[in-house]
Amino acid sequence: MNIDHYTYRLTWSPEDNEHIGLCTEFPSLSWLAPSQEEALAGIRQVVAEVIADMQSNGETIPTPLADKHYSGEFRVRIPPEIHRALAMQAAEQGISLNRLASAKLAG
Repeated sequence: MNIDHYTYRLTWSPEDNEHIGLCTEFPSLSWLAPSQEEALAGIRQVVAEVIADMQSNGETIPTPLADKHYSGEFRVRIPPEIHRALAMQAAEQGISLNRLASAKLAG
């Protein structure tokens, strides 16, 4: 597993007065460090160690979000009143409901 494909994020923790390194695919992991570079290096090392441990125990390793295939489709349940209002907006604009929803999600 290539740890470079995972989604890493750096943020500041005012409580700890340090930077935090995070990995989206491993939400329970984090690494505190004085600099962003050290926080990133730390979380990458923790991810590598956890993956090695998971592999040695025969556990399923999370697929990096970047490596997943996305169909471009998902279902969203909304109240009928909102569905009606969106359908009316789409009709007034001369576009499909799907196109309207996609534009609103992208905006």
